[in-house]
Amino acid sequence: MCGIVGFLAAGAGARAGLGEWVSAMSDTLVHRGPDAGGGWADTQAGIALGHRRLSIIDVSSAGAQPMISGDERWVGIYNGELYNTEELRTDLVAVRQGINWRGHSDTEVVLEAVAHWGVRAAIERCNGIFAWALWDRRDRRLWLVRDRLGVKPLYWARLSNGTILFGSELRALRNYPGASFQINPDALAVYLSSGYIGAPLTIYQNVHKLPPGHLLQVTADGEPDVVCFWDHHAVAVEGQHNLDQRLEAEVTEDLDRLLRDAVGRQMVSDVPLGAFLSGGIDSSLVVALMQAQASKPVRTFAIGFREDRFNEADEARRVAAHLKTDHAELVVEPDAARSVIARLPEIYDEPFGDSSQIPTFLVSQLARQRVTVALSGDGGDECFAGYTRYHWIDRLARWNSLFPSSLVRGFCSALTLASPSMWDSMLRILPNRLQPALAGDKIHKAAAVLSAGDADDMYRSLITQWSMPQALVRGTTASARADAKRPLDFHSADNISRFRYFDLMHYLPDDILTKVDRASMAVSLEVRVPLLDHRLVEYSWRLPRRHLSKGPAGKRILRRVLARYVPPHLFERPKHGFAVPIGRWMRGPLREWTNDLLSDRALQASGLLNPEPIRQRLGEHLAGTRNWQHPLWTVLMFQAWHRRWHA
Repeated sequence: MCGIVGFLAAGAGARAGLGEWVSAMSDTLVHRGPDAGGGWADTQAGIALGHRRLSIIDVSSAGAQPMISGDERWVGIYNGELYNTEELRTDLVAVRQGINWRGHSDTEVVLEAVAHWGVRAAIERCNGIFAWALWDRRDRRLWLVRDRLGVKPLYWARLSNGTILFGSELRALRNYPGASFQINPDALAVYLSSGYIGAPLTIYQNVHKLPPGHLLQVTADGEPDVVCFWDHHAVAVEGQHNLDQRLEAEVTEDLDRLLRDAVGRQMVSDVPLGAFLSGGIDSSLVVALMQAQASKPVRTFAIGFREDRFNEADEARRVAAHLKTDHAELVVEPDAARSVIARLPEIYDEPFGDSSQIPTFLVSQLARQRVTVALSGDGGDECFAGYTRYHWIDRLARWNSLFPSSLVRGFCSALTLASPSMWDSMLRILPNRLQPALAGDKIHKAAAVLSAGDADDMYRSLITQWSMPQALVRGTTASARADAKRPLDFHSADNISRFRYFDLMHYLPDDILTKVDRASMAVSLEVRVPLLDHRLVEYSWRLPRRHLSKGPAGKRILRRVLARYVPPHLFERPKHGFAVPIGRWMRGPLREWTNDLLSDRALQASGLLNPEPIRQRLGEHLAGTRNWQHPLWTVLMFQAWHRRWHA
């Protein structure tokens, strides 16, 4: 992967020193591209492009960027990888004579494709993950493009003087001379609600994320125009209207073939390659398909923890042994895991509240010691209905529908008449093996979900960190309150389809993929996600529910494919999250750090937060009466980010 940055300056007075400015901006992204850096500027047009390179394909100077097309019309910079490079090259040779190929990089192929077919037609032919910036020297038009699923990031902003800035991370935009960005209270409220900031919002006013599957063009008059080139909603609707009703054996065979092709394409690399392996269904499937197509043992990487509840290293080791991979494992001591926390505001230069960012960084760091590229199983849960919460909420919603809403609300109110601590006391009569940890806390949370309303409301309640974030943030507008109540935006009678769609549109790109991108790029590791090949995503929407789930278990069809390569007893087990015991650490070794960031003084420092509800939850959490680790973590990460970038 790489880092890209640039700007289209408005006004002649703003055009001096373009090369120095873009160089300073791209220097902030060295971690994304430590192998080389380059810049290109046209002072008359006011355009400057900068690039930091992590060399993966064609590591020679022939792959250096910024790159100019053979006809010299197009200048491009690129972050990502293309997985159908040779097919595109063959198509171009067949229809366009006289291309003088300088190397074998995918960057050159895309530039020549754009020169022949135009931007949109060329991008629609691409199978890969990418964030592109293209400058049309003839028409003086800037194009920005982001891949279909949002694997690679791309930020952009329009300053008050009309200048357009863009880059892979916010830190690059902040480094533009004279740029000053104000925190957006509405975006902060969205962040506290979900733990991430969804596109097109960012933490700053007037700075945007380009949504997945979209392109932006800026014409000569400086007006930006954002257009969708891959409509995920249309893909999902079409798939649901054309379900594949063939026998399970036929569907399994087709999916196996498509998965094998997607994984095989993403194994192409001119540098060492490996894979993350947790021992779960998704990562085990990716590794199995890699090993089935490899001529030598695949390098695999796993981390473990001392706490048994969070440790998947044993499962990963057993799968690795069966597949005969070259396996590396690191058992992380608690102090080493906690030491990562101090680096998080630097790694995630926008507030980000998913605590699995810690193990994701650690496994990336482990892999980077031996490889430059790693394949991951991300996307399997969203595409193939793997999350336990999908099936739990679907069942609860069906149960709720059997009773009058007033009766359900009364039942939930009765559950909360007793405090969490009272529930804990009452349940102590049960044998120890039947006593769940923080039982009273879980009963209160279950009551909140049950009383939320229909299935969509129940799902939103379950995944929400702060249910009334506008009460925490000063200066929010009606749009923040509306966002907290927005529907799941997909009309289907099947609850699980709606949950999947919401996560694929929001949680996947803005949480999961953001987490992996920043953690891996912090150590200059490229991570590829074969289960998010857009052909697989499109195929997943054509699968009837019977292929996705059976009872409370999801990913039924993936399990059948994986069973061809790995015995089921090695992967059929309760689903684990990729997590660390943050809640316990807040009460123990992180208590001083937590109290510092969540003190009245610290909470007042930004001028944006209302300390009272935060302090109340902190008190309950530290006392052990409620488990508020996830909502408190979102505040802690905002506080740490604000102290790093705006103190």
